Amino acid sequence: MSRLFSLRAGCALSVLCAAPAAFAQAPDPQAPDQAYHDNRADIVVTALIPRRQGDILSGTTVLTGDKLTQQLRTTIGETLARQPGVSATSFGPNASRPILRGFQGERVRILTDGIGSFDVSNTSVDHAVAINPLTADRIEILRGPAALLYGSSAIGGVVNVIDSRIPRRVPDEPVHVEGLATYGSAANERTVSGEIEAPLAENFVVHLDGSWSKSDDLRTGGYILSKPQRALAAQSDDAEIREDGMWKGKLPNTAAETWEVAGGFAYIGDGGNLGVSVWHTENRYGVPSRIDVTEEHDHDHEGEEHGHEEEEGHSHEDVTLSMRQTRADLRGEVATGGGFLDSIRLRAGWADYQHQEIEPTGEVGTTFKNQSMESRLEFIQAKRGGWDGAFGAQFFTRRFQADGEEKFLPKNETNQLGVFTLQSLDLGDTRLEAGARYEHTDLKADPDADLFVDGRQRSFNALSGSLGISQAIMPGWRAGLNLSRSERAPSAEELFARGNHAGTQAFELGNPDFGKERSWGVEGTLRGGGEGYSISLAAFHNWFDGYIYDAIVDDSVCQAANGGAELEFPCFAYAQADARYYGFEAEASVKLAQVGGYAINVDGVADYVRAHIKGNGPAPRIPPLRLLGGVEARGDRLSARAEIEHAFAQERIADYETATDAYTLVNASLSFKPFAGNDRTTLMLSANNIFDVEARRHASVLKDFAPLAGRDIRVTARFSL
Repeated sequence: MSRLFSLRAGCALSVLCAAPAAFAQAPDPQAPDQAYHDNRADIVVTALIPRRQGDILSGTTVLTGDKLTQQLRTTIGETLARQPGVSATSFGPNASRPILRGFQGERVRILTDGIGSFDVSNTSVDHAVAINPLTADRIEILRGPAALLYGSSAIGGVVNVIDSRIPRRVPDEPVHVEGLATYGSAANERTVSGEIEAPLAENFVVHLDGSWSKSDDLRTGGYILSKPQRALAAQSDDAEIREDGMWKGKLPNTAAETWEVAGGFAYIGDGGNLGVSVWHTENRYGVPSRIDVTEEHDHDHEGEEHGHEEEEGHSHEDVTLSMRQTRADLRGEVATGGGFLDSIRLRAGWADYQHQEIEPTGEVGTTFKNQSMESRLEFIQAKRGGWDGAFGAQFFTRRFQADGEEKFLPKNETNQLGVFTLQSLDLGDTRLEAGARYEHTDLKADPDADLFVDGRQRSFNALSGSLGISQAIMPGWRAGLNLSRSERAPSAEELFARGNHAGTQAFELGNPDFGKERSWGVEGTLRGGGEGYSISLAAFHNWFDGYIYDAIVDDSVCQAANGGAELEFPCFAYAQADARYYGFEAEASVKLAQVGGYAINVDGVADYVRAHIKGNGPAPRIPPLRLLGGVEARGDRLSARAEIEHAFAQERIADYETATDAYTLVNASLSFKPFAGNDRTTLMLSANNIFDVEARRHASVLKDFAPLAGRDIRVTARFSL
């Protein structure tokens, strides 16, 4: 690996050494950063070559401005959960990761400005993502084949959170200040964040930001336990268990407190930029516990909804996670002055992550440590007629270690080197696009006597590619078709897991002999619009060979791997089989009328996924069909919106799952811009789940024990000076 590091360092050094000369060059009017500076919401920088949203063949979503403010929550999963093709893991209110097209975990990459989050959220759904949406300027979601340019683990898609911690522009004013404050009633949530940018000289900018959020236990709508769990409780001879089955109100052990501070510095010249940032995050949050309704146990607690004191003496374990991460980032870009290359971009980051799982006694049960580094070097080609493109290399390393009684993975290391290219040809009405990525992955697990692991090392070579075409079929309308072939190396968790995992209530058993996961995919898109309306449609189908999934098996399988010892939890073993995923996303908006200074708009979203594992039946945790529609009156300074979201029942389930009931949420919001000419200062009042219904996301492992928030009145103030 030393040669890889040397190669990578050499590439980075050559870029930085070239920077002073490149700064003297005149900027290209179409350079990526300048497109970003234009603040056009339809420019997607995650597409490697920044493009207008309508020109990208795959499904895309961009959240920025008022739309982002309206959807903003303390987790990235809940912030994005109402976007087309997106659901969330919803492991309580504090650990929620996006699910794209039914894919989660290792098949979705969560990025910050193009590189990874450097946490362990892919290891378990109870581990929070170490990216704070409160600091985001914009969030981009890229689905389909184009996402594979960010790694073979992005077959489901990419979520890219873009902030200004490394400044992108020199402020016009002596000091630029932005701030955000939010109160949410469902969890008594109090959130504040702010940032300051100031020019130090003609081309130098310094940035500081910080945020703090604190919430109490989440108040839910309806019962805490689902119908199947309430039915089990009702059959118990234990009166305390029967009372637990009727628990309503607040979801125990879901309070949280998070703070973050960051500083950045950048040189921004005519021909390029170079900047760094350093930030530190601490997050302490409770994990909702499963109430055991199948066994007799002693209870001293009694719920507020049935006349008892709340939060005393729960018989189930109330585990608290205490997470901290320190991270450093680098971003640079130089304009080459034309010729074959237009610009060269470097992005790199390093982080030291740790979280402790704290038992109710205050003792630390398990400690997870993760050190990661990722760098990405991109060469953007100069546009020649209708041809443009980009190519580059990416290096990633991860060292993971868990210690304590709930350790379910041995100490392991992952090293990955990838090279990629994207080439595009614009023939006017017809556009062609081809992408390819080669990846070499080394995974190594150390011997671990506690887990009966002798140590193992695996290497994989994966090749992925895509071909796409889009055709103008009439003015303002384009149809597109993508074909992709992808390969993914198994993750360390899928190969080496072997132990009890309290977060998922499972004994997890990997298979170190797994082969690569391969798939073919096809995606069709249709986008168009005209005066006062726009429509976007996408349909996809993926065929997997060697699809990796977890399924419940006889306990004897895990006992044999565990030295014959009894298991604390059911045995879930990873396996490989053929699988199929298919579905669609649809999004539309229509301007109905203009009433005075207000445009009356209606919009709608629909998405659906169906997944089947050969020989095993439906894939687990697949979101059901969902419809969302809204009506909005939008003026220059005052806007009002009402919307309805309906998720259908999910009864197509894996053997060990329970069905999930349908739910309908009604939401409304009112936003006001108090200062004429200042679009970034907004006051917003919103009411979510107005009728306080009981709602559960089928994709959540914890959905039978942790429903979504009940009625939530939110007040948000966002300002810019």
